[in-house]
Amino acid sequence: MNVEIGCTVVKRTPTELINENIDRSKTQSNISLSIIHLIGENLSRMEAAAAAVQVEELTSGASGRIIPVFKNLRRSILSYDSFRRYLLVIYSFFVWILLLLPRRHRLSTNAASPPSSPRAASSSVRRRKFVLRRDEEDTLRRRALAEAIEMAVEDNSQCTTSLFFGVRRNALFCRSWFPVSDDLKGILIIIHGLNEHSGRYTHFAKQLNSCNFGVYAMDWIGHGGSDGLHGYVPSLDHVVADTAAFLEKIKIENPDIPCFLFGHSTGGAVVLKAASYPHIEEMLEGIILTSPALRVKPAHPIVSAVAPIFSLVVPRFQFKGANKRGIPVSRDPAALLAKYSDPLVYTGPIRVRTGHEILRISAYLTRNFHSITVPFFVLHGTADRVTDPLASQDLFNEAPSKFKDIKLYEGFLHDLLFEPEREEIAQDIIDWMEKRLTASYHQNADGYF
Repeated sequence: MNVEIGCTVVKRTPTELINENIDRSKTQSNISLSIIHLIGENLSRMEAAAAAVQVEELTSGASGRIIPVFKNLRRSILSYDSFRRYLLVIYSFFVWILLLLPRRHRLSTNAASPPSSPRAASSSVRRRKFVLRRDEEDTLRRRALAEAIEMAVEDNSQCTTSLFFGVRRNALFCRSWFPVSDDLKGILIIIHGLNEHSGRYTHFAKQLNSCNFGVYAMDWIGHGGSDGLHGYVPSLDHVVADTAAFLEKIKIENPDIPCFLFGHSTGGAVVLKAASYPHIEEMLEGIILTSPALRVKPAHPIVSAVAPIFSLVVPRFQFKGANKRGIPVSRDPAALLAKYSDPLVYTGPIRVRTGHEILRISAYLTRNFHSITVPFFVLHGTADRVTDPLASQDLFNEAPSKFKDIKLYEGFLHDLLFEPEREEIAQDIIDWMEKRLTASYHQNADGYF
């Protein structure tokens, strides 16, 4: 065989050519190994640097789920731009898997793979039925516990429980507390936080009833006595839609009574998004947000890239390493004990889809502070390590609402209505609602005359 080099013809035997190709392959392999070794070395340096930087504990809801946030990532051995390049490579890899593998699987199935056996299909159906039956049994167990919660709040109140069917026909467990007196000032609708349930707000309802405010509360899907896998939220947009439908039902039943929405933590994000829609805002006198989940940060920048993919592929998967230690959410030891010994409070690791939904709604709201026009009152503890009090301050500063207030409680933690000063905080909420009703009355009177 002849190989031309310039104008000279060099004769090579087949054996020499084969040996030369082998040498080239070895050289390329060594280069590839060197690149892999370099990447591994850089990642090791990055992990060592990340371990050395200060770690702040954060949860994605009032539940003790820990998310370490590396504040000083830019100081790591890898530059931020290099890290972003690695991130894009990894993201592209996962997108390639998601998009291409199903198509190749279909092609190979059509071309060569035999049809699945009836035994395999039957096994899959049995497994699916088992999962559904297990979820249904868990729902019934939780619903029985929810029904058994003591709701009596003195002789001057009427307490009931019921089921409300949401927009996706899920049965949602609801409670109501109403004063015996028919002279209602207004109605407050409570949307609880992540992993808790409406039954925890009985004491707050008692205080509201004593001031002639009626109270409704609804358990989200997957929470309390409602349908769904415990602690699993397939979509917070569904929770927003259920909240809106629940409000509409209450307004139909109480057409002349002013209504307020109350949301805690992730429930605050749900309430804020619901109230951002004009047809919902029209039904409300205002909203109250305690420790709202705004500007929630992921555990690591890579989470933002891969969370959408994993939430589609393995939505129910649990981050089992994310629940090693709990973050205090109250300065009252008795309140902490009551919360984490409550069987209706989900204390397991957060699920992939649930975490992604929190990041998604938080990011949406942070981008749209400028579109919030509903009257609101936001309350936050300055020592809150679960959600960011500075984000609440930014909401107050940026929202164009004409009637808005903020109160920051120095040194208070996340669960404001379960702090030792819970009576004073509840009274602040009642005072704001009464102030809002007075302002609305004068506004309507001025418009009439």
